[in-house]
Amino acid sequence: MKTLKGPGLFLAQFMGDQPPFNSLKSICQWAKSLGFVGVQIPTWDSRLIDLQKAAESKTYADELKGLVNECGLEITELSTHLQGQLVAVHPAYDTLFDGFAPEQYRNNPKARTEWAVQQLRYAAQASQNLGLNAHATFSGALLWPTVYPWPQRPAGLVETGFKELANRWLPILNHFDEHGVDLCYEIHPGEDLHDGISYEMFLQHTNNHPRACLLFDPSHFVLQCLNYLEYIDNYHERIRMFHVKDAEFNPTGKQGVYGGYQNWIDRAGRFRSLGDGQVDFKSIFSKLAAYDYAGWAVLEWECCIKHPEDGAREGAPFIKDHIIRVTEKAFDDFAGTGSDEKFNRAVLGLK
Repeated sequence: MKTLKGPGLFLAQFMGDQPPFNSLKSICQWAKSLGFVGVQIPTWDSRLIDLQKAAESKTYADELKGLVNECGLEITELSTHLQGQLVAVHPAYDTLFDGFAPEQYRNNPKARTEWAVQQLRYAAQASQNLGLNAHATFSGALLWPTVYPWPQRPAGLVETGFKELANRWLPILNHFDEHGVDLCYEIHPGEDLHDGISYEMFLQHTNNHPRACLLFDPSHFVLQCLNYLEYIDNYHERIRMFHVKDAEFNPTGKQGVYGGYQNWIDRAGRFRSLGDGQVDFKSIFSKLAAYDYAGWAVLEWECCIKHPEDGAREGAPFIKDHIIRVTEKAFDDFAGTGSDEKFNRAVLGLK
């Protein structure tokens, strides 16, 4: 068994225009002061990283890593959630997702996709230059508008969608493989990879690619009423990243999973700060330790009620207290009698 690393902090939700949230050094110093020992870096924020430069210059990558280390932290992983989303976009979402890309690629889905693919390629190289072995992203979605089949889906639509999704991602997965980095998809509503079954279909169409791995975030499964503990049992061999995020689901006679078009605070399913929701983190940390998960436990803060700074301040000790320092011996070793083959046969009454 292995002891999880952490606590780490995903910086995406904390970046801002005012100190200490407007530069890598100052936000790292702030995170360290709260008790975090690692930071996960969103690569779309130029205040934190120049992704292309980190891919093409080992010197720059070393300087970036050194800056974080000087603050008393490690880089846990890089993230391309926004860029990964743009690898596959259904036309119904073109206008909404254009904001994820630089202005020169907007209103041009083909150019936007090419830019996103190149971003992922840079991420693989940058991760290698930084000495990282896992990377976080989204799969994007071609099929999501048909997730609830009315009108009924045409025969073969799902097969066509996953075949195309795999065709887009296979070259990227191969590039990550060349650089020794696992590509971890966050299984998330709005993505074609949104539960275990959809992930398995993707694996089937990518020939069970060894780098097509998982970012485990239980909050998204609470909101889907999916058993997140059984999910670990099913997919622990593919889980390479872990977002520690809480959520709650409180359906009523008026509202359920789909939320009635309400904002987050008025939805039956809501993201909450750690300890304020319904996720059974004790069981999660126990399972991950038992399954030899060797990665980081990283706080992703999202809450519709609590202030983010309070969520971060409470999150570091919460994660630290849940990380299990795994035992190096069995609790009943004191009663062991020692044995060899002859002794064992005697115990069994065998000659």
